[in-house]
Amino acid sequence: MKKLRIYLDTSIINFLYADDTPDLKKITEELFRDFIRKERYLFYVSDVVIREIEKTKDELHKKRLLKVIKDYHLRIFTISEEAEKLSLLYIKDRVIPERKIEDAQHIAIATINQVDILLSWNFKHLANINKQFAVKRINEREGYFYPLILTNPMEVMDESE
Repeated sequence: MKKLRIYLDTSIINFLYADDTPDLKKITEELFRDFIRKERYLFYVSDVVIREIEKTKDELHKKRLLKVIKDYHLRIFTISEEAEKLSLLYIKDRVIPERKIEDAQHIAIATINQVDILLSWNFKHLANINKQFAVKRINEREGYFYPLILTNPMEVMDESE
């Protein structure tokens, strides 16, 4: 059976250290321990994730976040010109606010690379069924028919081995 291809946005990595939200931190730790480490699925990030992490002011925290990508051997997509153009359409069509360009880029990268699932703890702009339908509409209008699910880690974690 084909392994699911899952894109992690920056929030997923950040929540490994989210002491202010212990429940979500625990779920994120479980995702990394039981699913990413064990390669239950194929996990990806992008250069957009790395750029967002590099904006982190706290140097120690920045190094910890970047180390996660390396230690868990996350595959890295590079944003293409095609993905850049698609991300601007999400903004133009008001699916994603202009000030959240990175969120639009995450969706576009996942779309262009035919990822099955984009995981995020960002319920407002990414892990949101209304956004998923709006993205699907734009993607299909633009000729991208591979289904992309926008959800949170709890939706991909199960007990089966």
